[in-house]
Amino acid sequence: MPSLMGWASFAALSTYLVLFFIGTLRLAQHGQRVWLFTETSGPDRLAALGFRAAFALAFLGPLLWQSIPWLHKSDPLWSEYGILIPGLAGAAAAWIGAFIALSSQSDMGTSWRVGTAAGQSSSLVTTGLFSLSRNPTFLGQASLLIGIALALPGLATAIAPVIFLWAAKTQISSEETLLLATHGEDYARYMRHVPRWIGRKSGAA
Repeated sequence: MPSLMGWASFAALSTYLVLFFIGTLRLAQHGQRVWLFTETSGPDRLAALGFRAAFALAFLGPLLWQSIPWLHKSDPLWSEYGILIPGLAGAAAAWIGAFIALSSQSDMGTSWRVGTAAGQSSSLVTTGLFSLSRNPTFLGQASLLIGIALALPGLATAIAPVIFLWAAKTQISSEETLLLATHGEDYARYMRHVPRWIGRKSGAA
């Protein structure tokens, strides 16, 4: 059975997913186009699948491993009771990551999009968490998935953040191209002063 910290990290993931979908559905109900993955192709389409696979592995993996004995017995990373220090770190990272990701979504307001598509760029958001990172949502989601991997060790949860980081790198590249085409020098200036992931403001992106 997963440790207390394992269940705590899983609660963070569950809470995040519920609030994520509530937030996007509210925007959609007001006529806002939010889900743009259906309009993507090539690497962006693979990235969309990668995001879904990462969260599916992180969420369903522990449930399946717990309910099907042969799965966790054949998994060299599975820990029946968890390890204290990684578990504590994982639970903390998961909750912090969920908070960062949800706060970033809130900071974007009606500019929130899931995916990119030509002609669908939103207004440029540079305040709040976006003043510290150009991609705070991805940063928070990565922290959440890494936290799950630490607190609920297993092949599924270990693979999830790897897939996510590849998908995020692919998605970010497309988003930056679109935002530069849409906002020009304003976004170029933003790139020069705010890191792609996180850090202090500097003169280079």
